[in-house]
Amino acid sequence: MKSINYVVLAAALSLAASAVRAQGWPQHPVKVVVPFPAGGNTDVQARIVSGRLSNEYGQQFLVENRVGAAGAIAAEYVARAPADGYTLFFSSSPQISIVPLVQKVTYDPIKDFVPISIVGTNPFILGVQESIPADDLPGFVKYVKEHQGLLNFASGGTGSIGHLSAVLFLQRAGLVMTHIPYKGGAPAVQDLVAGQVQMYFGNASELLQHAKSGKIKLLAVSSDKRAPQLPAVPAVAEYYKGFRTITWNGFLAPTGTPKPVIDSLARAVAKIVHEPETREKLQKIGVDPLGNTPAQFAAFIRAEAPVWQQAVKAADIKPE
Repeated sequence: MKSINYVVLAAALSLAASAVRAQGWPQHPVKVVVPFPAGGNTDVQARIVSGRLSNEYGQQFLVENRVGAAGAIAAEYVARAPADGYTLFFSSSPQISIVPLVQKVTYDPIKDFVPISIVGTNPFILGVQESIPADDLPGFVKYVKEHQGLLNFASGGTGSIGHLSAVLFLQRAGLVMTHIPYKGGAPAVQDLVAGQVQMYFGNASELLQHAKSGKIKLLAVSSDKRAPQLPAVPAVAEYYKGFRTITWNGFLAPTGTPKPVIDSLARAVAKIVHEPETREKLQKIGVDPLGNTPAQFAAFIRAEAPVWQQAVKAADIKPE
C-alpha cells in the first residue's frame, strides 16, 4: 500500500510541478532563509530538503542563514520579501508561536506568512545529571521535592522551547527549581554534564552522545508518545496525562505567494521527506518526518497556540 501511495504522490508532484513551471516558476534560484546558524538541527533539515527540491525543480534552492533575535530577524526579512515564490522561510516553531509572545517583533506570525508544509517534528528529551540518585521520572520528581528550590535547570535561553517545556513540566509535577538560561544549548549541556545544573530539556543531537557515555541520564521525552529513536525512554505524558511539547521545522512563504506555487511545494516536500534516503537522514538527527498540507500546517499552528500561551504565562515572561 505504501508503494502505491508513493506512486500517487509522485504523479501528483509531477503534475503540480509541470503546472507551476508552465506559469514560469521557478525561473531562477529560490532563497531558503534559515533563522539559525549553519550546522544546527534546523539548518541541517533545511539543507537536506532544499537539496532535493533543487533536483525536483531544476533550479537551486539556496539556504541563507539570517541569525539573530531568536529568529525574529529572519522572520521579519521574509515577511517583507516579495511574495513571488523566490523567498521561503524555513522556520522552527518558536518564530511563529513563541517569539511574538516574549519579545516585540515587526511581523505578524499569522497574517504575514502562508504555511506550506512541516518537514518534521521532534520532542525534547528530559536529561538529568548522572549523579542524581534517580533512574526514572517518578524517582527524579521525588528527589526534587525533597530538595525544593535548591536545584537548578538549564535552558538554551529564556523563552526557548526547552525553557518553556521545563516550566510546564515543573508546574504539572509541583516542583520548584531555579532557571539558569544560557546562550544556546551547547553551554547548557556542558554545565549539565559538569553538574552545575541538574536538569535540561534538549534535543537528541545535544544529549544522546552524553547519555551513551554515561554522563547524563535520559528520563523522558516531551512528546505525547515515545520517540521511535528512544523506545525505552517513556513520555512525560505516561506520568502526567496530556503533557506534550514538540518543535517543528517547515516551509512558509510571504502572504500573497501564488497558490499554485504553495501547493506544488507542499506536494514536493511531502514526497521528499518520505523518500527512504531522506527519511533516514532526518531520523538520524532525531526528527520524525511529517510532510503535511498547508491546511494541516495552519491547523497545527492554531492547536499549539494555547500551550505556548500557558507556558509563557507560567514562566512570567514579559515582552521586551
